[in-house]
Amino acid sequence: MPSPPNRKHVLGLYGERVAGQYLQSLGYEFIERNWRCSIGEIDLIMRDDSRYVFVEVKTRNGLGFGSPLEAITEIKLGRLRKLVNAWCASRQLTGIDVRIDAVSVLVSRGKVELEHLKQVF
Repeated sequence: MPSPPNRKHVLGLYGERVAGQYLQSLGYEFIERNWRCSIGEIDLIMRDDSRYVFVEVKTRNGLGFGSPLEAITEIKLGRLRKLVNAWCASRQLTGIDVRIDAVSVLVSRGKVELEHLKQVF
């Protein structure tokens, strides 16, 4: 029986939902959320015109541990590149145009601030 979600998990899901809505408001098409394989998870998969955009979402409720984007390390980016390849292979997609983006969601004092970085690798 799965354990109930903790506050960190709930905050992360909220950030993914907000980031997805934000990207859709910019004209991105939603493809998939929380795709998983043995390597890890891709938070959001979107499409911007003909380009597939794989989005890492980092959500924080304060800056006590630094900016949300500071949590995206070179190791994490390397894993994301492998995840993109795994997702494409699972769909038998080759030669497609892809990009990895990051979205920071900072929830503090009733306000939500987003920062979107394109092509983070």
